[in-house]
Amino acid sequence: MTGTISRVGVVGLGAMGAGIAQSLVRAGLEVHVCDIRPEMVARLVEAGAHGAASPALLAAKVDAMIIVVVNAVQTEQVLFGADGSDGAAAHLKPGAVVIASATVAPEFAEALGARLLDMGLRFIDAPISGGAAKAATGQMSVMAAGAPETFAACSRIFEAICSKLYRLGDQPGQGSKVKMINQLLAGVHIAAAAEAMALGLRAGCDPDALYEVISNSAGSSWMFQNRVPHILSGDYTPLSSVNIFVKDLGIVLDYARKSVFPLPLSATAHQMFMQASAAGYGGEDDAAVVKMFPGITLPVPKAGQTTT
Repeated sequence: MTGTISRVGVVGLGAMGAGIAQSLVRAGLEVHVCDIRPEMVARLVEAGAHGAASPALLAAKVDAMIIVVVNAVQTEQVLFGADGSDGAAAHLKPGAVVIASATVAPEFAEALGARLLDMGLRFIDAPISGGAAKAATGQMSVMAAGAPETFAACSRIFEAICSKLYRLGDQPGQGSKVKMINQLLAGVHIAAAAEAMALGLRAGCDPDALYEVISNSAGSSWMFQNRVPHILSGDYTPLSSVNIFVKDLGIVLDYARKSVFPLPLSATAHQMFMQASAAGYGGEDDAAVVKMFPGITLPVPKAGQTTT
């Protein structure tokens, strides 16, 4: 298969996957979509995509497939089926490209690339970052590794979905390693932001003033500015959930353990997310890690207001 690919599938229409599909449609590519939720497929069909009832049926119609699911298990199921049969990989044309964007362990990405190569398929290890808003506007960052000719074939795809494409080498696993480090920092920063706000609230600081001051001071971070408003409003509708960081920081710590490398801050942050998940907040927005701190009542009443 030669030339630039214009027929692309997206499997997984969550916050990021739906935005990716919309960006591809907007760029004029032929887009096929699949998700376990029919209403999400219908929404993208209304926007100009073609719906597919399963990853296998989608695979037969495209030359590249982007998998935007939660983890390695789901990626495996999309490609090879829940029982190892009738997955998408068996229905892709020889030379088709699989772009896997879930946050997974680097060794999983390495093994997946080898397995797909044995099937005559091409692979790009391509974790993503930027959130739902940037996915919807084609402004994501993509941390990718794969053969140069595969990137060339997918040029229209990446032009449509990201503003920053980081090509990190030819071998699968390099993209996942960089995403792993990003998630280490993201998880630690969210946990630190929650801890700081919890202490500030306990100390009696005005919550809005505290947020404003820290956002414009040296203690700020992107995660502080992005997640603390969720805490202040008491809105924990999941954009990225507590359980995502149970998983992602678990990947970080597993890799470090195999490397005999100490990660004290990551380990503490992981325990904070684990505690929040164990308390029943795993499906809420990752900012809900703040709920593990005792006596923090949210949403926070404004100055002069009282709670009932």
